[in-house]
Amino acid sequence: MRALLQRVSEASVTVDGAVIGEIGPGLVILLCAMRGDGAAQADKSAARIAKLRIFADDAGRMNRSLTDTGGAALVVPQFTLAADTARGNRPGFSAAAAPAEGERLFTRVSDRLAAQGIETARGRFGADMKVALVNDGPVTIWLDV
Repeated sequence: MRALLQRVSEASVTVDGAVIGEIGPGLVILLCAMRGDGAAQADKSAARIAKLRIFADDAGRMNRSLTDTGGAALVVPQFTLAADTARGNRPGFSAAAAPAEGERLFTRVSDRLAAQGIETARGRFGADMKVALVNDGPVTIWLDV
């Protein structure tokens, strides 16, 4: 699993002009299932995301997690994180999981975050989405599991 985490003060995702998910303070999680990923990687990703200490404590140090802060998660499927740009000018995406498997793993990560008590909103797999966010910090973290 590959994820790009952005700490935000607010975020939303819109499909066909309608907001389908929005959060206040927390994380936008752009998520890509890679070829060969399975339930174990999805579960590990959700656990790591929930516990990753990238929120400020009272001293201003990054010592608190999404779970600690009571922050929310907006999980957005993003197969383009699998882009291979090693050759030519057109990225290849063959490293991404097949669509059905990618959707299943996206749902699993989202469900696992929610099961940990994290308010979880979602983008829509396969949709043309507009994601709006206010990056807090900015803090942006790349996560490969």
